[in-house]
Amino acid sequence: MRPKKNIALIAHDHRKMDLLDWADFNREILSQHNLFGTGTTGSLASEKLGLPVFTFKSGPLGGDLQIGSAIIDNEIDIMIFFWDPLQAQPHDVDVKALLRISVVYNIPIACNRSSADFLISSRLMDSNYDRFIVDYSQRFKQEL
Repeated sequence: MRPKKNIALIAHDHRKMDLLDWADFNREILSQHNLFGTGTTGSLASEKLGLPVFTFKSGPLGGDLQIGSAIIDNEIDIMIFFWDPLQAQPHDVDVKALLRISVVYNIPIACNRSSADFLISSRLMDSNYDRFIVDYSQRFKQEL
């Protein structure tokens, strides 16, 4: 990862205001990085922050999968995903796939304000970072 990170901002409906409040509080730091988001969240963040946010489709319409694909293609470095643990999501399988692929590709993930605060205040935010990616294909071969 380069010092200027590609950060995905995602939030379920009941968590959008929480994410926007956090992003506004951290606007100065976020302005130094490239921002991405799913449809509504990305648009709201761009409007609230006055910063460019590349938007994918809405999560339920494939945006979560698009961000997952961007992670696989090494186009997303960090994901801030304020998901709602108390509300059923119509695209729950996509959400789980996104979280799974983030772990597979060793992407730092923050799912609430506390973890987002720790992540964004890390000394690694503004420096190069060699992200270790497990070679799962070798693990699969060993199991056979």
